[in-house]
Amino acid sequence: MAQYNHWMNQKIYTICAEVPNTKRNEDLGAFFKSIDGTLNHILVADRIWFGRFTQNSFVSKLSDILYSDFDQLRQERDRTDQDILNWTKQLNSEWLEAPFTYTTITTPTKTVTRPAWLLVTHFFNHQTHHRGQLTTLLSQLGYDPGVTDLPYLPTL
Repeated sequence: MAQYNHWMNQKIYTICAEVPNTKRNEDLGAFFKSIDGTLNHILVADRIWFGRFTQNSFVSKLSDILYSDFDQLRQERDRTDQDILNWTKQLNSEWLEAPFTYTTITTPTKTVTRPAWLLVTHFFNHQTHHRGQLTTLLSQLGYDPGVTDLPYLPTL
């Protein structure tokens, strides 16, 4: 899933780079308003979850714009994807099967415990969910996102 997400993020960012900056930042009616708002949200959520998993806390609001400059946002997305890829190489079934406890963003006094594998699955599924929103926005603007299906992940 880390490889798939990295591949898809590269595809999405390549297409988004073609969209004029004003259009990428226009409120298009998406949950996080714009294309750039959605890209920032995905990065924020990834860093929050990754911080939890690696015990390197990352605090932010889910709607924060971490990087208003698209090129910087793209570089940080790639850096985060590389960190995620490296992290997944050291995962093992013992850690994935163990309970994992975290504090929620929406209610900081509340802790939740779930199997780590479930939370890692959510971590990747969350990106897929919001990339689906992005491909819709891009399609509506006349940009073809191409094939996004998991079986078409290029062999590495």
